[in-house]
Amino acid sequence: MLKYIIVDDEPLAHEIIEEFCSMLPHVQLVKNCYNAMEALQFLNENTVDFMFLDINMPKLRGLDFLRTLTNPPKTIITTAYKEHALEGFELNVVDYLLKPFSFDRLVKAINKVSETQNTKTLVREVSNVPDNSRFFVKGDKKHHQINLNDLLFIEAYGNYTKLFLKDEMIVSHQKISHYEDILDASNFLRVHKSFIVAIDKIKLIEGNRILINEHKIPIGQTYKGSVSKLF
Repeated sequence: MLKYIIVDDEPLAHEIIEEFCSMLPHVQLVKNCYNAMEALQFLNENTVDFMFLDINMPKLRGLDFLRTLTNPPKTIITTAYKEHALEGFELNVVDYLLKPFSFDRLVKAINKVSETQNTKTLVREVSNVPDNSRFFVKGDKKHHQINLNDLLFIEAYGNYTKLFLKDEMIVSHQKISHYEDILDASNFLRVHKSFIVAIDKIKLIEGNRILINEHKIPIGQTYKGSVSKLF
């Protein structure tokens, strides 16, 4: 679990970041700071993995605040002013988000935090279950617990994915590449740029398609070799 704080004088900025981060079960907000001095006091007594830091704040600018820290957490700059980007990167910030930023852009920045801490494989944290037999998925403002035994296949859905289970379908905020990374390759196979299937749920393979229950799933040209290894 990656712990973070938000340092920004605008309440709306806190709301947007919190809403986006609530879709990521491997990050946890531990403090909202509305000025640099509040953040400084908190960091003197606590440790976090990273922080979202606004540049233009009253009394003490974000970058000046960052310079005062002897051991700063990984920092993602959030600002409406792109002219400070070079100055920010000179201070070794992880990323620079220009307001207004998208959910995908924020995820990319957080992934950079993960990579710098050698935690690129976040499945173990996301699943929160030692045997990886189940994990949580954020969808429809709820966290759904998914039992891998019930998962039939996954379909790409733009920047989202559809998880087809035995009795229901859930739309996830994660891209299909996320699930390809976290699922055990011995149990789940990418068979198309838009589909990952549970190998043990395959009823039959015919031509360029796979049948799972009543679902017909196409086999992509570049994935035929991987599928043929199942025979």
